[in-house]
Amino acid sequence: MRDKTTEWFLRIALSAGFLSAVADRLGLWSKANSAWGNWDNFLAYTGQLMPWLPGPLLNAAAIIATAAELILGIVLLVNFKTRLIAIASGILLLLFAIAMTFSLGIKAPLNYSVFAASAAAFALSAQKK
Repeated sequence: MRDKTTEWFLRIALSAGFLSAVADRLGLWSKANSAWGNWDNFLAYTGQLMPWLPGPLLNAAAIIATAAELILGIVLLVNFKTRLIAIASGILLLLFAIAMTFSLGIKAPLNYSVFAASAAAFALSAQKK
């Protein structure tokens, strides 16, 4: 049996995480509440996670990641194709956690609960309809 409250909470929590991260990159959060605060800082962070990527591709990767998070965040919020979007969210978050692990060490993705967020996305995809 499907628990609608659990599904709702997972969708909203994942959506809020994605949309907050996008807002941070675009400078929409105050400095006191920002991890990056602007696109340039986020681009530098992307470079830390993918140091092997050449400059022009680094910007493209940052744009693609941001677009994916924006789209996934919105679609989770409106509850469309939830299973598919949850799987895509879980994969994106898992890739991010792996990149953080190899570039920054295991503590970074654990501190930011990226593995937990990925697991939450996969749990959302497993909710029975």
